[in-house]
Amino acid sequence: MYTQCPECLTIFRLTGADLAATLGSVRCGHCNAVFDALRTLTEHLPPEPIGQLEPHPTQVAPPQLGLPVFRPNPGQGALLFDPDDRPRAPERPVTPSFTRRRRARPRRSGAWIAGSVVLALFLGGQIAWAERALWLDDTRMREWLDPACARVGCTLPPRHDVSELELLSRDIRPHPSVPGALIISATVRNDADFAQAFPTVEITLSDLDETRIAMRRFRPRDYVSDPRTIAAGLAPGASSALVFEVADPGRNAVAFEFKFDE
Repeated sequence: MYTQCPECLTIFRLTGADLAATLGSVRCGHCNAVFDALRTLTEHLPPEPIGQLEPHPTQVAPPQLGLPVFRPNPGQGALLFDPDDRPRAPERPVTPSFTRRRRARPRRSGAWIAGSVVLALFLGGQIAWAERALWLDDTRMREWLDPACARVGCTLPPRHDVSELELLSRDIRPHPSVPGALIISATVRNDADFAQAFPTVEITLSDLDETRIAMRRFRPRDYVSDPRTIAAGLAPGASSALVFEVADPGRNAVAFEFKFDE
């Protein structure tokens, strides 16, 4: 990298370590002036004859970095793909024929009817609890669930709608410090008008024939280290940088795909 003294216009070569040592402030070796090297910092010099290097324009707000390269995450665990990491349908148990016995039909008394009502209500509650994700993600239900929960002091989890998540960028590169590993990074934006829960991210690596070589699903706790950030979710219109550390499945892996699951 190069920079130019604003007093004597001498151009110097310098490194990132020189800039980091004093936050960009350097002293000219010709006229002894102290100046900000970041103002005219450039990677390549213009063709000769060289006059005055063009200074960088100043900005009030700092620029936002969009494509991450690496982020330490102690809670991510092993860097392994599991090709069989997919939900499996539970095997249906078969009832032996000798257990299929006819039951005597009970008499319909008041206690029997009351018990049936209680069991029906209990079953309905179990079904509602098992399908609670559908209720919590329903817009009409949240219109009265959110105010009701605010009155009693409870907190509902963020909603899910992966169709409102926009993948802005993605990148894959060798891991800078772990041999045989890859860094996969992406930037996702929440286009919904409500806060969303961080999704489960499915990453698939494939070869030239689009044959899957490796696949793994990452839950939010695998790529977000702060539990409070996971609980708050992704704010409306906000973007987040996602970083994944995975084992390199080999040279045949030439393509990768992102998929968001609720």
